[in-house]
Amino acid sequence: MAFALGPRAASAGYRLAAFERTGSTNTEAIERARAGERGPMWFVTTEQTAGRGRRQRAWIAAKGNLAASVLEVLDVAPAVAATLGFAAGLAEEAALERVSLEAALRLGESRPRYALKWPNDVLANGRKLVGIGLEAEAVGDRLAVVVGIGTNVVGAPEGTPTPAVSLAALGVQISAEELFAALSDAWVEFRGIWDNGRGFAEIRKLWLARAAGLGDKVAIHTGTATLEGIFDTIDDTGCLIVRTADGRRLPVAAGEVFFGSAASVGAA
Repeated sequence: MAFALGPRAASAGYRLAAFERTGSTNTEAIERARAGERGPMWFVTTEQTAGRGRRQRAWIAAKGNLAASVLEVLDVAPAVAATLGFAAGLAEEAALERVSLEAALRLGESRPRYALKWPNDVLANGRKLVGIGLEAEAVGDRLAVVVGIGTNVVGAPEGTPTPAVSLAALGVQISAEELFAALSDAWVEFRGIWDNGRGFAEIRKLWLARAAGLGDKVAIHTGTATLEGIFDTIDDTGCLIVRTADGRRLPVAAGEVFFGSAASVGAA
């Protein structure tokens, strides 16, 4: 099965570049933007060899997994562009629900349950299934924004800060190509709601309804310190709000999040 856009994405004017194997779909997208490409355009592969996750961790897509990046060239400030990651999480979660219908009927109570982990991951039964990363670069008077979405379709890496899982291990037997078609259509929906940041209030509401760990204990590693408290909400800029033991509500713009019983382990 070859990669193809979903019908809604095709109708919305998205284009597609598919690779049998590539170093990084994000790099492909940024390089095209530097060369004059203005999108909107998807870059996809089932085998990525040199991707980058948060904090420059390797983001490798073993053959059969999905590495997909969408290029949008926008007239928005970088801080506004950063909130597009929440729309991406919603789009991925919606696509996963769509392709998991058969598995949900077959597996019943043991079916995969998806949740969104701040800032940009998707969990399945508490384990990391999807990583989402944003890159942005000025092109002329606009901002080229690339949203990279990596999904463990057939296999998951080991030794990750949050234990990882694949769709195959969860009993969802679908291909990267099937998932991508659903994702490209869902992207059109949530990109439209986001509306260059004007619709982030609605995106925020939808995201919080699917948030992992909301109201639970949380420890956040920021690289230089660890902040502990209760995951209270996200604010209107996308920062995670931590309610500390002394009642303060502190915003966190970036960090590695550990929930519940993992919080004490993460803080060690």
